[in-house]
Amino acid sequence: MGSINGNKISQKPKDLAIILALGTANPPNLILQKDYPDFCFCIADANGENTMPGLKIKFNHICEKTTIKKRYFYQTEEFLKKNPELVNYNAFTMDARQDMLAIEVPKLAKEAALEAIKEWGQPISKITHVIFSTLSGAIMPGYDYQFAKLLGLGPHVQRFMLFQLGCYAGGTVLRLAKDIAENNRGARVLVVCTDMTLAFFRGPTQTDIGSMIGQALFGDGAGAAIVGSDPDWAAGERPIFELVSAIQSTIPDTERAIGGQLKQVGVSLVLARDNPSLIANKVELPVIKSLSPLGINDWNSVFWVVHPGGPAILDQVEEKLGLDKDKFDLSRHVLSEFGNMSSATVFFVMDETRKRSIKEGKNTTGDGLEYGVLMGFGPGITIETLLLRSFPINS
Repeated sequence: MGSINGNKISQKPKDLAIILALGTANPPNLILQKDYPDFCFCIADANGENTMPGLKIKFNHICEKTTIKKRYFYQTEEFLKKNPELVNYNAFTMDARQDMLAIEVPKLAKEAALEAIKEWGQPISKITHVIFSTLSGAIMPGYDYQFAKLLGLGPHVQRFMLFQLGCYAGGTVLRLAKDIAENNRGARVLVVCTDMTLAFFRGPTQTDIGSMIGQALFGDGAGAAIVGSDPDWAAGERPIFELVSAIQSTIPDTERAIGGQLKQVGVSLVLARDNPSLIANKVELPVIKSLSPLGINDWNSVFWVVHPGGPAILDQVEEKLGLDKDKFDLSRHVLSEFGNMSSATVFFVMDETRKRSIKEGKNTTGDGLEYGVLMGFGPGITIETLLLRSFPINS
């Protein structure tokens, strides 16, 4: 039984769900952010699109403000030249996009899952449940079915498919996995979040600022984790993060602040300018609910795994919580190196967080801090908050 600040933790760690492995994946096509406006506008010009004078200057400015250095995409210049309708902002392209996504989303998910399974070191046959989340289109049977088939999972694996949750889904899948693992003895839950910009990539336009921000901000990525309770030490299972608690909260009357809709042109994005302040003004309560049961009042005494929705969100949330300026460094690093990959992004931040252990040799956060807070923000506006506990490297 552990303790912090003299307060005992009532539940034994072995009873709680634990992340046993992590995996991430990106498509091979890397585009530097400084080159991205040229990439978009050259293709649009080649396809005869009307890119109004001054629009590229505005788009350059949006791209610079993201603080992103590079992103990864399925779509290449060659691919878009062969499929010029995808660049046309008003073209009815959902059928074409969905045909491609039905193949590519499960494939990218498989890459992340195999990385997690390799680290886990156990046979695939031990996986009992799959939770799959994406905002990249929708099919029946779902991507969970296609993914399970690609991975070679058995017909009795219990599958859950989540469509269109958006950026907060990285927290949702872990919250659901926690419930499953803690209430099904021996369960091993494979969670996967995969999001690809092909669902909403479109050419530049003067009339839709939300689309322009989306084109400048999002990238393609997949994140995966194996979750279970009571690790099998003899078989080589090792804990990374314990999922101590999980909370979902919704900011009232903000359904039009962050959102999207499947339309004939693809997924149409809605991103309001005041999202950073809307989120920052409501983050304190879920943090209090997560940390107060442990008697933690100093929020700088924990580590942070925060979805980097954008630089302004990170800045304003950090300020609102009264945190030191380095607390979100790894979130900023992931945003810089990969962009916002929607629900998959927190898996990349978790992975970067535990990589500190290789350098520092302290625990899975590398800074000696035992507890941490994972937060995801997305449509609704919905906030997912999970309390994590890190482990010694050689535990």
